[in-house]
Amino acid sequence: MMTNHIALARFCSAVRRKEALALCLALCILGLGLSASAREPSIITFDAPGAQYLTYPDSINPAGAITGYYEDANSVYHSFLRAPDGAFTTFNAPGTGAGQGGGAVSINPEGAITGNYVDANFVYHGYLRTPDGRFTTFDAPGAANGTNPESINPAGAITGIYYDASYMGHGFLRDPQGWIKTFDVPGGTLGPNIATYAYSINPAGWIAGAYYDASGVAHGFLRAPDGKITTFDAPGAGTTADSAQGTHVDDYASFGTSGLNPAGAITGLVITSSGLGRGFLRAPQGRVTTFDALGEANGTFPGNINPEGAITGYYLDANFLNHGFLRDPDGRFTTIDVPGAGTGAYQGTIPAGINPSGAITGFWVGANNVWHGFLRPAMP
Repeated sequence: MMTNHIALARFCSAVRRKEALALCLALCILGLGLSASAREPSIITFDAPGAQYLTYPDSINPAGAITGYYEDANSVYHSFLRAPDGAFTTFNAPGTGAGQGGGAVSINPEGAITGNYVDANFVYHGYLRTPDGRFTTFDAPGAANGTNPESINPAGAITGIYYDASYMGHGFLRDPQGWIKTFDVPGGTLGPNIATYAYSINPAGWIAGAYYDASGVAHGFLRAPDGKITTFDAPGAGTTADSAQGTHVDDYASFGTSGLNPAGAITGLVITSSGLGRGFLRAPQGRVTTFDALGEANGTFPGNINPEGAITGYYLDANFLNHGFLRDPDGRFTTIDVPGAGTGAYQGTIPAGINPSGAITGFWVGANNVWHGFLRPAMP
C-alpha cells in the first residue's frame, strides 16, 4: 500500500522546497559496498553545530565537501558546509529575516554553494555563496512567491524553480555571469495543475526535471543547452493524478537533486497505476528502464546518479522501514543502513548525494525522530 507513503512523501517534498522540513520520512542503513564480498567502509555520523531537530546533508562534491541545512532549537533553518576534514562552517545569506533562515542545496567542485533564504516577509530568494564566503542573492524574473535554486554545475550555472503570483512553478537557468532565463515545458496555456520544476544541471548545461500536465500527471523532461526540450515517460507510469502517478525527475518522494549525470543519464521515480513507486534510469540515448531495490516491498526511490552511473536512494520494506541503497553501473544492489538508525515505520536512513568516487551522504532518523547526517566514504 503506497498511498499513505506517497501522500507523506509529497508533503515532505513540498516543505523541503520551502525549507521548512517537518519530521516526515525515515530511512535506511549504510552498510555494504559495490559487491557483497567487498569490505564495508565505516560510516561517519554527524550533526551540524547548533542542530536540535535535524541535520540534512543535501550535496557532496568530488573533494568530499558536504553542504545542507539544519534546524536549531528555535525551529530556524541555517545552511552548513562540512569540509572533507569534518570542520563545519554555518551561515545564513544576507537579507535573511530574523527568525526565518534558509538552506543550502547544492555544491560544485570548486566549493560554490547555492540555496535559498527567507526574508522578513516570508518570501524565498536564491543565493550563490562563493568558495571564499562571498554572497550574491537573486530572484528569477517573474518570481512573486519565491525563487528556489536546486543545482549548481562546475561552471557556476544554477537551475531551479520560481513561483509566480499564482504560486505556479516555472524553471529558471542562471548563467555564470548572473543572467537569468526562465522556461516552461511546452504544453499549452498554463493552468492550475500545470507546472515546470527544474532540478538538475550537468557540466554541459543540460537540465533535467519534471512537469505536470493539465490532469496533474508528472512527466520527465530534458532541456538541451540551446533550449530544446525533450519529454519522456518511464515504462509503467500511471496516467492519472491518483497517488501522484507519473514520471518524477524531482524531489517528489526522494532526496537529493542530482538526478542527471555528465553523460546525460537520468534517474528518478515512476509511480505506477497501482500507486507503487519504482526507480527508473534513462540512458543518454533515451532508452528508459525501471528497477526495484532488493528487499523493497513498498517502493524504490532513487535520488542521485554520479558520473560513473552509480545510483543512490532508498527503499521501503514490508514494515515501511527505510533502507538506503547503492545501485552500481552493472545493476547490482547494496543495502545501506546506518548503525543506530531507528527501526520504526518511516525511520532508518536516506542517502541524498553521491560524488564521483562513490562517497555517499544523507541523513538517518533515530528512534526519537531526530534527523542526523551521515557520510559513507568511498570504497578503498
